[in-house]
Amino acid sequence: MPPKRFEDPLPRRDFLGIAAMGSVVVTMSTALIGVLRLPKPAALPESASRFKIGFPDEFPPETHRKIEDRNVWIFRDALGFYAFSAICTHLGCVVTENDRVDSGGRVLSGPAPRGLDWLELSLAVDGSLMVDAGKTVNPGSRFNV
Repeated sequence: MPPKRFEDPLPRRDFLGIAAMGSVVVTMSTALIGVLRLPKPAALPESASRFKIGFPDEFPPETHRKIEDRNVWIFRDALGFYAFSAICTHLGCVVTENDRVDSGGRVLSGPAPRGLDWLELSLAVDGSLMVDAGKTVNPGSRFNV
């Protein structure tokens, strides 16, 4: 009796056909997932850069207040109102009252390359103060009501 010959369980042509169909299925599945994700935005919208902080009489002269949820410092002195960002210009950390920054946003010591950004103030239609965190002004600028 001649030796028994082992046959391939899957011929080469059949294997290549199955591999090609598998590639088509994977490609179409990936494309379908991409199409299904289209209605959902990849980047979420940022909060508005303009926001109200309260009425001018809520800020007594010679006082300051931090707006925690917006990372902004608001000051009122004899010359008027001013605001600056509480985001450090070095690494973007949030500046606290105990950090080495003076009431003008200048860095007293540390690695920050420049002082904090001063932000534009304006009055809303209802008479409340508005900060525009998207617009900077020259340090020392004041807003008078």
